[in-house]
Amino acid sequence: MDRYRDVNFEYVSYIPQIIDNLSGSKGNPLQPLVAAVNCGLWVLYGLIKEDRDIPLATANFPGIVFGLVTFLTAI
Repeated sequence: MDRYRDVNFEYVSYIPQIIDNLSGSKGNPLQPLVAAVNCGLWVLYGLIKEDRDIPLATANFPGIVFGLVTFLTAI
């Protein structure tokens, strides 16, 4: 159970930027897109390595979702 303590919640910080984007004050879309790609690579790595690392994949999955939503609302 100790492996599950590393869940990553930092990407919820995109929520205010998403709200601003939807309110018409658009932010830069590049950083959240790069963060989503980065998280996607970590999720892929965690799932395809021989000894699967589910906590790693789980911790980075929200970064894909929040990064893509922030990117799409910023364009």
